[in-house]
Amino acid sequence: MRLAAHETDLAGAWQMTRDKIAADPACERIEWLISQHLVQLGGDSSGWYELYRDPNDGRLWELCWPQSEMHGGGPPRLSCLTIEAARSKYGDVVDH
Repeated sequence: MRLAAHETDLAGAWQMTRDKIAADPACERIEWLISQHLVQLGGDSSGWYELYRDPNDGRLWELCWPQSEMHGGGPPRLSCLTIEAARSKYGDVVDH
């Protein structure tokens, strides 16, 4: 379930089942990654973006909820960021 070197973007989706909406396997994987594997470094002031580091390879990952029109921001998305992009958005927290 850890992130492979070739992965740069994980986008979750919600699936409609008989009478409810359920998270797809990508949502479940993102939840596992942020709760069990990735190290949280910080977030932005809006609360809709969070920055994580993969302890295995040091890559930086941003968690967001890109479908703001949906309840709770919709399904999550986890995207790899360059260190420059992360520093621009999150500042000094990147270097911790």
